[in-house]
Amino acid sequence: MTTNSQPLDHISKLLEKYTNAHGVSGNEDEICRLLKEDLKDCTDEIKFDALGSLIAVRKGSSPSGPTIMLAAHMDEIGLMVKYIDDNGFIRFAKIGGWNDPTLVSQRVIVHGRNGNAVGVIGSKPPHVMSAEDAKHPPQHKDMFIDIGAENVEDVKKLGIEPGTYISLDREFKKLLNTRATSKSFDNRIGIVLMIETMRRLKGKDIKATICAVGTVQEEVGLKGARTAAYAISADAALALDTTVPGDHPGITKQDSPLEIGKGPILTVADASGRGIISHPQVLRWLRDSAEKTGTSVQLSVGEGGTTDASAIHLTKEGIPTGTIQIATRYIHSPVEVADLRDIAAAIDLAAEAAEKAHKYFTKRN
Repeated sequence: MTTNSQPLDHISKLLEKYTNAHGVSGNEDEICRLLKEDLKDCTDEIKFDALGSLIAVRKGSSPSGPTIMLAAHMDEIGLMVKYIDDNGFIRFAKIGGWNDPTLVSQRVIVHGRNGNAVGVIGSKPPHVMSAEDAKHPPQHKDMFIDIGAENVEDVKKLGIEPGTYISLDREFKKLLNTRATSKSFDNRIGIVLMIETMRRLKGKDIKATICAVGTVQEEVGLKGARTAAYAISADAALALDTTVPGDHPGITKQDSPLEIGKGPILTVADASGRGIISHPQVLRWLRDSAEKTGTSVQLSVGEGGTTDASAIHLTKEGIPTGTIQIATRYIHSPVEVADLRDIAAAIDLAAEAAEKAHKYFTKRN
């Protein structure tokens, strides 16, 4: 993997700011405010679609230049209050794709209208489990949140009710070497990649119009990407996101040959082709850009999840779309792990691709 020009300390601080913030699907306001502030000085216009996705437009210098959409989803998986019992214990629903055992004994923040409450996720203690209970992993329906309330009135005073959002109480931490851990790397990594790409373009003669889009509700159905792509009518698009590597115990290279620290990932196909099969011109564009910048890339053919690209490429008459992804361990957990070098290399790649987009795509609309 090549050494690149983006300082890792700067990336680390920006990623810390965004991962320590909270934005469960459907409640992305805090992330949206941060993103608007960070994009205002490197774009010409910021607007929003009706679902709340942020669209920051950097106008190209050529009237005939294409419009390129860079999409990174703002939301993270989380929880939502479902029911509060008389003793003040909170039952919850999952928002997004959780593996239930990862929730046991986690600390959370319940975002009440009148103030936040720190809570812990409780469940039946192992000391009183039956032999049959011990055979099965805990399910979220058997868990509850304890905020220290003595009764239901304590909870209601904070404006906590069914529909109140709950996020994980985890903060960004550096690990050894150039690696770090936090909640919501999926997809605050994509947000940081998008911000730094747009900053890299500031002051340069870019013929294409670049639309940096912070999408909403990706984790619950790629919803914001679909409406934002319709509004933009882009000529090509890239989804910036994370994906699963196969470089740690419990998963094999046959499951995923990707590794953290080995460079950004270009998706050839995901979800066995049911999500997206990347447009060949997009792959050519990205591979040429990687060669130009000396960026090592990994190619991904996945059988599991998908990204905003799946919704974008089917919008209107179709939009040639691909992805740049960052390998991230333990996705959809509170302890995701990534390598900052991969993000820095992806910034080099995305900025070069944006500068040369007019050579690969033409304005259709």
